[in-house]
Formats: sequence, C-alpha cells, structure tokens
Amino acid sequence: MTVLDQARQWLAEDPDPRTRAELTALVERAERGEDAALADLADRFGARLEFGTAGLRGALGAGPNRMNRVVVMRAAAGIAAWLGPESGHVVIGYDARHRSADFARDSAAVLAGAGHRVSLMPGPLPTPVLAFAVRDLGADAGIMVTASHNPPADNGYKVYAGAAKAGGPEDAGTQIVSPADTEISAAIDAAGPVGALPLGRDWTVLGPEAVERYLDAVTALVPGKDRDLATTYTAMHGVGGRVLLAAMERAGFPRPSVVAAQFDPDPDFPTVDFPNPEEPGAMDLALAAGAADGSDLVLANDPDADRLALAVPGHGLLTGNEVGGLLAEYVLDHTSGPDRVVAASIVSSSLLGRIARERGVRYEETLTGFKWLARAGGPGQRRVFAFEEALGYCVGGDGGRPVADKDGISAALVAAALAARARRDGRTLVDLLDDQARRYGLHLTDQLSVRVTDPAVLSAAMRRLRAEPPAAFGPLRVVGVDDFAAGHAGLPPTDALRFRLEDRGRVTLRPSGTEPKLKAYVEVVLEVGGDVAATRALGSGLLAELMASVAGVVGG
Repeated sequence: MTVLDQARQWLAEDPDPRTRAELTALVERAERGEDAALADLADRFGARLEFGTAGLRGALGAGPNRMNRVVVMRAAAGIAAWLGPESGHVVIGYDARHRSADFARDSAAVLAGAGHRVSLMPGPLPTPVLAFAVRDLGADAGIMVTASHNPPADNGYKVYAGAAKAGGPEDAGTQIVSPADTEISAAIDAAGPVGALPLGRDWTVLGPEAVERYLDAVTALVPGKDRDLATTYTAMHGVGGRVLLAAMERAGFPRPSVVAAQFDPDPDFPTVDFPNPEEPGAMDLALAAGAADGSDLVLANDPDADRLALAVPGHGLLTGNEVGGLLAEYVLDHTSGPDRVVAASIVSSSLLGRIARERGVRYEETLTGFKWLARAGGPGQRRVFAFEEALGYCVGGDGGRPVADKDGISAALVAAALAARARRDGRTLVDLLDDQARRYGLHLTDQLSVRVTDPAVLSAAMRRLRAEPPAAFGPLRVVGVDDFAAGHAGLPPTDALRFRLEDRGRVTLRPSGTEPKLKAYVEVVLEVGGDVAATRALGSGLLAELMASVAGVVGG
C-alpha cells in the first residue's frame, strides 16, 4: 500500500475535521507530484508513534506518526483493554497545550464506552496534581495529556498505574514501567478502527476539591514558621501559576511577584524559544524581574509544573544537582527513622550518596526517569526524597509522599521554606551550598550533548568506547568502568557507560532516549581544606578541562 493509499484510508477513519482538512490538502499536493508533500506523507505514514514507558509524545498532525485524535483514541482503547474486562477507575488530566482538552475528552469517551469509570480533572492543571489524584482517589490508572517542556507543536500522553498495576499501594500513582508499556502497545495494535470503538458519555468532572486536597497534602511538607521571604515566580506560559500561588499562600508565604508576560497559560509559548527553564534565555525575564523586585529567590516551573528551577539574584541559576542536595537536607532535617530512603539517577551528582551515608539513611541509584526513582527502596522503607539533575524532585515527609512522581509545586514550597530559614539567619541558598561543600566535599557538575543526524553514529560511538575505553579524561585517570548495558548493580539494562575517575570524579555517557544525541554528564569532587571560593575556582578549572577532554573523546 502506498503512502497515498494509507493517507486516504486514514481520511476515511479520522473523526477530526481539522486534521482531515490538513491531510486532504497534503494529499492533493502529493497527487500533483510535489516532492515536499510526498516526503511529508512518507514521514507521517512511514512510521508510527511508539507507546513506551514514557507513553506517547510527538508533533501534532494527521497520521500515525503524529499526535492526533485517532492515535489518542486508539491509545485509550489499549489502556482500557490493559485494565481488563472488570470496570476500573481512570483519572484523566490535561495541560493547556494545543488539543490537550480534546484528547482528554476523547480518552474519557473511549474508556467510558469500554465500561470503565472515568474522572476528568476540572481544567488544565499541573501533572503532579493528576499523579496525586491517582493515589488520593485509589484509581486503577491515570492519564495525563501533556508534552511537558517540549516545543509548542508537540503534545503527549503519560500513563500512571494504580496500586494493583504498580505492585502495591506505596507505588500507586507512579508512571508505568515494563512490561506495562508492551502490554498496552499490543492492546493498541488490537484496537481496530476508531469508528468501531464504543463511546460513552457518562464520566465525572471533578470539582475544586481535587486541587484542594492536593494543596493540603503538599503544604503539610513544610512545617515551621519561617516564612519571611520575597520571591519572584514564572509559570513559563504553563499551568502551574495559580496552583503555585495557592500553595504559597496556604503554606503562609508572602505572595510571590509574578512574571506577568509568562503567567497565563499560552500553548504558543511566545516569550521563549524553548519552554524549558534549563534552556539558554528561558529564564531571562524571571531573572530580570527578580533583580528588579529585590527578591531573595526566583522560582520557575516548566509548562506542566513537574519541574522546578531556582535562582538567587546576584548569583544566578542553581543547577539541578545543587538544588537536589539542598532539598535533600531539608527533607532529612524534617523526617526521622532508620527506614528512610533517598534516591538519585545514575547521571545525577554523587552528593546525595555522601549526604545519605553521613546521615545514616539508605541511598539508591536508579536509571534516569521518575518511573524508576519513585520506586527506589523496598518493602518497609519510606521513600522520602528523590531527584534527577534535570530539575526533577520528589519530596516526602514522615506522613509519606503526596506525589509518587516529580513535582515542581511541592519542591518550590520546600525551597522557599529552606530559603526563609536561611534568610532569618542573614544567609542565602548560596551560603548553604558552601556549608555543604565544607561538610561533604565540593561536588561540581556539568554536561554536554553531541547531536548527530544518523542515530547509527551513537551506537557506533558506544561500541567504540566499550571496546577501547579512554585511559584518562583530562588530568584524571580512569580507574574503573561501569557498563549498564547488562544491568549494572542490579539495575535494568540500559545503554550507558560510567567512567570512574581518580579523586571521585566521574563521566557518564548515554544516548538520549528521545533525540539523536549522545549526552555526557561530568562530575568533579574536591575536599575543602580552607577557603570554599578558592576550592570552587580550582574545581571549575578542573571541570572545564574534563569537559574539553570529554568533547574530544566523544566526538572522536
């Protein structure tokens, strides 16, 4: 069947007038022999969006290799079949991206038509509110329609497991892991044409209590009375703004100043090239506003508010690893017991491991992604904190963790509480970083990405590095290599290499799971014998040498 035949078949099935019009125009151009139109059709119909542990994510448009109502309805049918013939309860949330509300309602119709009970969130809300609701309502599964901090043309679909599918009540509300992804994918393949799917209309739209219960849970994570703090906040054109302000008010903090141009949800993200606080320039408006307002701290969420970025005016942005170390200490200061577990991903700083050892709590490394981090620990252990360097944090307390996923709202509350406590003593988060350097050693990190046009280049590079590992990176010798391809240290297999360097440095390499690039994560660790600033300058120079060496080795 040619791509033109596939496109015509798709048109007969597509219930969406917008994508039908788009595809009809493309088919007409292709029928006239336009090369660009034929290439576009080949891209749309030569592959399909694969359903994995991260669900679905891709550009909006017609065809199986795009996000659209056909793809989403088939995904919902697959989830309905995966849940089984008995009626289950599914909670569906969505952000403010293009088509998110449509995809959420389509999913509700398909799941209700399959006999499941469906609760729809009351409007565009942060991803962690949906993850909380799965646990809070005892649901069997959750769906979040979001593409997080992807470009405006994208959308996506994440699936959360209830207690039965997750393996127990402690893991309820976590993102799915294998084999759930392959089971859902197989059920999608068996779903048949969307026109034959029974559609229901009997679902419940949750009221404001869904958000109220979330706010009660996350504000309980910040006990104490230190609240005197001036903050500036940006929602990055996403859905976190009103929930973040409500959380700050409920916890007793002064109302943050907001970056008005970025506060209201806007799926076009007009003030940023890329709506990710980590990207160059994305925080410029917030940093300028924080300086102008005289704020002590700048807070930023990504568009679905599951990540948090922090900046201290006059100092600049803190790295995800620096924030992870600070939040971990706050959580450990406000929890107790030998059953506590903290976790970080294999590409994050080793600082958390050092903190855990000195404080006598269990530390675990996991693969990247909160589908793994949220499951750290075992029976009888309390998961009180987890983080990844890409601005993701999961905070808990002695009463448990409200959200078994990364949450930029609760993390912002903890950061504000920590900064307010420091301010009471005439100090800032930067001073607390220096305290940690003196106690645990100075941990400096950086990363780089090598982008390629042919993904085969990545596989070849990893094979070369396995066959001929470098003897050194810059001035530091390689003293050991951890190969995660076969499941290092009991972890599931993944394509990653970690080169352990003398003096506790390390370089971790892995191909990106979503883009054609090789990512390198570099860390140096120095003990602070005297002046922290001098040690930091020495470490920064060493880190720069390592980064240059890594770029040469990876590029070679």
